[in-house]
Amino acid sequence: MVEKNSTLCPSDNQQVIDQSGFWSSDGIDWDTHRIGWLIAGVCAAVTVVLTAINVGFHATHYTNRGEQRQIIRILYMPAVYAIISFFSYRFFRSYTYYDLIETAYESVTLSAFLLLLIEFVAATAAGHSVDNAILRKDKEALPLPFCCWRYRPTKAYFMYTVKWSVLQYVILRPLLSIAGIVCEYYGVLCESGPWSFKTAHAYITVIDGVSITIALYGLLIFYGLTKDELKGRKPLSKFMSIKLIVMFTFYQSLVFDALEGRVIKPTQYWTETNIADGLNALAICIEMVIFSAFMMYAYSWREYVVPGRPRTSVWRPLWDSINYCASSPPP
Repeated sequence: MVEKNSTLCPSDNQQVIDQSGFWSSDGIDWDTHRIGWLIAGVCAAVTVVLTAINVGFHATHYTNRGEQRQIIRILYMPAVYAIISFFSYRFFRSYTYYDLIETAYESVTLSAFLLLLIEFVAATAAGHSVDNAILRKDKEALPLPFCCWRYRPTKAYFMYTVKWSVLQYVILRPLLSIAGIVCEYYGVLCESGPWSFKTAHAYITVIDGVSITIALYGLLIFYGLTKDELKGRKPLSKFMSIKLIVMFTFYQSLVFDALEGRVIKPTQYWTETNIADGLNALAICIEMVIFSAFMMYAYSWREYVVPGRPRTSVWRPLWDSINYCASSPPP
């Protein structure tokens, strides 16, 4: 790893490294860091268990492949965030790398949610075609802040534009994460330094902000247009379970960053940035327990139970959930 510029890119880590482990010959030294370590681990484990239960029930009642493969992809989100946040807390000196990997999965979840909405709407139309459902729609006003303009959803380019408004984020976000990892390795990312367009962090943040805003706006347009077809499918709960994760992780990181140097002070082994990052990772681990439980309600497997139909093997659904090359034919 290349050494950072001390003025523009101050080091995120102290030179002195704590050599002690969680266990020692004298037992556990229950300092603040180890208590947080334990809480993060327990919460991550609970999140994984809750996610596994929900995914397992969907997999054994896999009666609608088109919808449930997208649901399973969404259900992975709390577990992915919890596991990566635990490791970013444990290996805090490499926090930036874990954070960039974690954020990349957000794009997968948003695309899965759009495809799930499309499946829901298509199920209400002739020929199981979302285009046939859109043909029933009249000219609509755009959501805020562009409500002065109207659009015609029956135009041939409408669904193409909506899909790519979200899919562009699926492409850009992983690329931004890769760019961030490379920049961090060469010491030019500069997350903890002053905001400056001389650093890679500023450009990555701006591009990411514009990209996710476009993606969320595309989702909002499609939801507003098809809300009648989505009645009874708990679309708001489904959307909020994803959106709240994004909002909590984003805004609480801003709060902890703002507390650096004011409330959060460095110690012998941890810089202000280390402590702020650790608190953010710990908070995410705790929050993911709540969100994984909420997803059990929002994405319930019970609506896919067909009386008298035998349970399915879990392997095909799990493979479908990670196979992004195959199409989604009906089961």
